[in-house]
Amino acid sequence: MLLDKIQKTGDIKNIPESQYKDLASEIREFLITKLSVTGGHLASNLGTVELTMALHLALNLPKDKIVWDVGHQCYTHKILTGRKDKFDTLRQFGGISGFPKRGESDCDCFDTGHSSTSISAGLGMVKARDIAGENYTVVSVIGDGSLSGGLAYEALNNAAKLETNFIIILNDNDMSISESVGGMSKYLNNVRTAEGYLNLKADVYKQIRDSQPKVVNGIRKVKNSFKQFFVPGMVFENLGITYLGPVDGHDTKALVKAIKEAKRVKKAVMIHVHTSKGKGYEPAEKHPARFHGTEPFFIENGIPRNAKTTANWQDVFSTCMCKLGERNKKVVAITAAMAEGTGLKRFRNIYPDRFVDAGIAEEHAVTFAAGLAISGCRPIFAVYSSFLQRAYDQILEDVCLQNLPVVFAIDRAGLVGSDGETHQGIFDLSYLLSMPNMHVLAPKNKWELSDMLKFAVNVDGPVAIRYPRGHAYSGLEDHRAEIEMGKSEVIYEEKDILLFALGSMVETGEEVRKLLIDKGYNCTLVNARFAKPIDEEYLKKAVKNHKLIVTMEENVCVGGFGERVRSYIDELKTDSEVLTIAIPDQFVTHGSVPQLKKMLGIDAESITQKVIERYKCFM
Repeated sequence: MLLDKIQKTGDIKNIPESQYKDLASEIREFLITKLSVTGGHLASNLGTVELTMALHLALNLPKDKIVWDVGHQCYTHKILTGRKDKFDTLRQFGGISGFPKRGESDCDCFDTGHSSTSISAGLGMVKARDIAGENYTVVSVIGDGSLSGGLAYEALNNAAKLETNFIIILNDNDMSISESVGGMSKYLNNVRTAEGYLNLKADVYKQIRDSQPKVVNGIRKVKNSFKQFFVPGMVFENLGITYLGPVDGHDTKALVKAIKEAKRVKKAVMIHVHTSKGKGYEPAEKHPARFHGTEPFFIENGIPRNAKTTANWQDVFSTCMCKLGERNKKVVAITAAMAEGTGLKRFRNIYPDRFVDAGIAEEHAVTFAAGLAISGCRPIFAVYSSFLQRAYDQILEDVCLQNLPVVFAIDRAGLVGSDGETHQGIFDLSYLLSMPNMHVLAPKNKWELSDMLKFAVNVDGPVAIRYPRGHAYSGLEDHRAEIEMGKSEVIYEEKDILLFALGSMVETGEEVRKLLIDKGYNCTLVNARFAKPIDEEYLKKAVKNHKLIVTMEENVCVGGFGERVRSYIDELKTDSEVLTIAIPDQFVTHGSVPQLKKMLGIDAESITQKVIERYKCFM
């Protein structure tokens, strides 16, 4: 096998040109086989095999730098840099990451995970290179979906000023996670079909090159006018960025040629590459969104290995949104390129006029929601926790400052597992709780998510509801008290120890309570429901017969729910103590959620041990 000849960076250059197609096929087969077991980002990687091969052939790594936007498409890069034998550990605890990581290889020059960052980072590297008087190539690879993010346009504006080489590769596959949307997507579609200009240029040049050499110079002077006429907009050229393409993203030789040509340009140059997401695996070609981030699957048909037996939180949210849309004509659903991931696909199909995909542009989505709210609508923005933090300023200034009724449905809140540091939703409580006018809730089970959404659309102010990834807890079905502003829900009431648990930690709280009772301790379990405002009235009563108050949250400890409760208890000047159970002040690596909880000390057994150790201080 050709892959066996690639053991380290640069080995691909020993592969004969005639065997590039065979190598690409082997890489695809390898990725499909490995990801069918581990899961991971399949479709995006299948689409960029030849592009990655071309980069490694045309560049000199690790001296030259490749910045992968988001990094979903970096698997072939990892194979070509000597990490093939580690793919059995992909996204597993202690294994290699699904994203570029500088700690893994000196060929990974920038840690990524969120979109639209690659051009900015690449520009910084170019500036540092020129300041140091060094000579190497910097390439930023960005997808058409990521190009919908505002940061990319800020960087392009800055790149236009360059008088030194910087290569931007636009990987255009019509997709982000869901289909790409917006004006740039339409523009790129037009460029792809602008064969009139491309054919005219080739035909005219061929006819006059030999017979009329002086005319060639004249044509060079006016060729931009032809571009303006035949290629709509020429937006990149107008910005001052040299445009090359479109190039077939599955033709390794053509890609190598384009990259080598781009290296000679003493300014910013964009190579427009057209690829097919999921190429080489029929299920992924037909359903690229489903195979964007896939669980383990059967190769023969693409069906997940682990059949879903219970509804997940996204399923529950999807059903609730459809019912809300039917009952309230003012409800508008918003997503940032995550219609399927967040569960809004059904709402989009039923109420297309009240569904908006803003693209990978969370800042815009939030301020857009503010405009809807101030005009009488009830916008619900469904977004992953780790992506919402990109819109901090817009939440604070455009929504909270004006006290507008925008609902933030915060998906993947807490530990998400295999995607690692960039995707763990462990910071949203810390920044949302600091915002005046914001109300923050977290459901204990699937029925409470439904009740909280119904509650939220009737609040005259901003509301955030955070819920985790994975199966929706169906326990405590009989505990369904009406949602009241700032009121908690008592599940079991005794004395001595109070477990004051928020959201997903109520399920863990049940386990902790059972363990404590087995060891002879009295224990109350309360579903906090609200992280803001907290139930001060209940806490004021609880300190009278509880010596230890244990707050439980799936968020970092700094600025979180526990600190807010502790602050209030301190004001009461009581003898009760507060034990905060939260994620330590650190970034959290990839691994399964149970593994990570145990590592962080927020699993039931670890919490029980901490509670007993603290409570013994009173005995």
